[in-house]
Amino acid sequence: MNVLMGAPNIVRGGSHSGNVAASKLASLGLLDILSSDYYPASLLDAAFRVADDDSNCFTLSQAIRLVTKNPASALNLHDRGEIAEGKRADLVLAHRKGEHIHIDHVWRQGKRVF
Repeated sequence: MNVLMGAPNIVRGGSHSGNVAASKLASLGLLDILSSDYYPASLLDAAFRVADDDSNCFTLSQAIRLVTKNPASALNLHDRGEIAEGKRADLVLAHRKGEHIHIDHVWRQGKRVF
């Protein structure tokens, strides 16, 4: 079983409906997947925030897995979610500037699309 939380919960700093905070589950080592929920742009931002949060032990690569490999594996989409031979080669090159995440390039199935 996987524990899934909405990425906006991380970005907002908690649940907008009073439920458990995703950051609390991350600090307890109980967070497996972050979903886009109602705000798809929150995925990368949330992953960086999880990695920056000193209350948990996630590295950046582990936090990125929350939005890539872990959800793909949970849905049995074994052709994506990680950089490896034979995978789809869907990639995003991003960088952080201050508190904002900027997308530099996007590749879909190995072809640059942005």
